Amino acid sequence: MANLGIGIIGTGSIAKTFAKCISELVDVDLVAMHTKSADRLEEVQQQFGVGAFDDINAFLDNSGIDLVCVCNESGNHGEAITQSAKAGKHVLCEKPLEVTPEKIDEVIAICKEQQVILGCVFQNRCTPDYQLLYKAVHGGTLGKLLMGNAYINWYRNKDYYAKSKWRGTKRFDGGAAFINQGIHTIDLLLNVMGPVHSVFGNVQTMVHDIEGEDVGAGLLHFKNGALGTITAGTSLYPGYPERLEVFGEKGSVVLEAGKIVQWNVEHVSAPALMNNDTSASGASDPTSIGHLNHKIVLQDMIDAIKENRSPMVDGIAARKSVEVISAIYRSSKEGQLVRL
Repeated sequence: MANLGIGIIGTGSIAKTFAKCISELVDVDLVAMHTKSADRLEEVQQQFGVGAFDDINAFLDNSGIDLVCVCNESGNHGEAITQSAKAGKHVLCEKPLEVTPEKIDEVIAICKEQQVILGCVFQNRCTPDYQLLYKAVHGGTLGKLLMGNAYINWYRNKDYYAKSKWRGTKRFDGGAAFINQGIHTIDLLLNVMGPVHSVFGNVQTMVHDIEGEDVGAGLLHFKNGALGTITAGTSLYPGYPERLEVFGEKGSVVLEAGKIVQWNVEHVSAPALMNNDTSASGASDPTSIGHLNHKIVLQDMIDAIKENRSPMVDGIAARKSVEVISAIYRSSKEGQLVRL
């Protein structure tokens, strides 16, 4: 069987992560890159070692591309997904699929219509400690869920936004701290705790010169009756590891930077994983996060294509975090509770 061909839209740091993953996987090849800058074609070709295109149609006309990895600005994801799907390519998109639930609904419908598989990258689901927490919750080890909290109290210096034309903008980033930095931990929270009934939120821009928020908080009421809180920021010096707390009637578990740091469950001993000190967080430096979980997600997407099944995170699952974040934004703007 011929190798599965992959094309990447975007050439930034995430695109480099994908290229590294592809180089380490078998039965796949990086076939082409797309950059919106005609001036960078030669540079991109040399950097990635494959053909580069600034014309999206020419890029998608490449018959060697079976899967497109979308790694451009968040607010341009929908257009890239739509064009790729209409060209008959399967799509794996970096988070978020788009910056509003309505736009996500559109790309889900288009991919279904074109009969291509759509996946989204939420690589933090792949950490062994989180998977252990997930199994404990859904296996009933913690009993009835009472509360789930997500804290993404990070820091980005002013250059992080000043050197980017799209970060922190509502059009291309969809906001800031919640939808860019916070979304991964929010996805984990919702995946563990289940659907949300209502949201009350407040976001502010207090330090950075951006359209989106650099600090905010949300209060959640889950459909199972549990309560929850989310805090997120990019102005919270010096930046602390993201934290996920889950409380049940039989005990509680706390993760920091993807690592279980507290396990207090009745009659259930702490897992051996707690002796592993390996962890990674983008609390103050987004480049500190490794590529191994991305590789797991990409391998799963490749297998999903070969097996004609849904990937680890499909469009419907990827929509959930954006729906809650959008509700936090709306609640802050309107000053009232938002029901989902």
